[in-house]
Amino acid sequence: MIQIIAVNDFCHPAFFAPRLILLSVIFFYKNQIYKAVHELSIVLSVVDAAAQVAQENQAERIDAIELEIGALSGVELDALEFAWSEGIKRSILAQAEKKFTFIPGKAECSDCGLSFPVTTLYDPCPICNSYFVQVTEGRELKIKSITLEAV
Repeated sequence: MIQIIAVNDFCHPAFFAPRLILLSVIFFYKNQIYKAVHELSIVLSVVDAAAQVAQENQAERIDAIELEIGALSGVELDALEFAWSEGIKRSILAQAEKKFTFIPGKAECSDCGLSFPVTTLYDPCPICNSYFVQVTEGRELKIKSITLEAV
């Protein structure tokens, strides 16, 4: 009887470095794809909402659309730009001019009342270091305006 054993030594330097690089590249692209999928669903929701507004107003085309995007909304602008170019193809927004307005994060301290800029949802108050803060701006993700073509 002959027994063949295939050994794949993933820790051997000759195998490890190229596979580590390959796994890193795969992780990077999968991570980017996951981000783009999230933003693509946002773009498709915007397309649906814009199409509904156009239908309600008997418009054949949308000339411009403006979105407000908060810094704390969880939307990555680079991924949104990529998803936008793919998501609006063959839609009512295909020829529309787009404008993204970025809203920085802002919070108010519940203890001392200070209003201050924030970069994350968990930033403490810079004066009293309290974590009891209310985010007042930066979570927005909405359509600010739509410009329709007159029929």
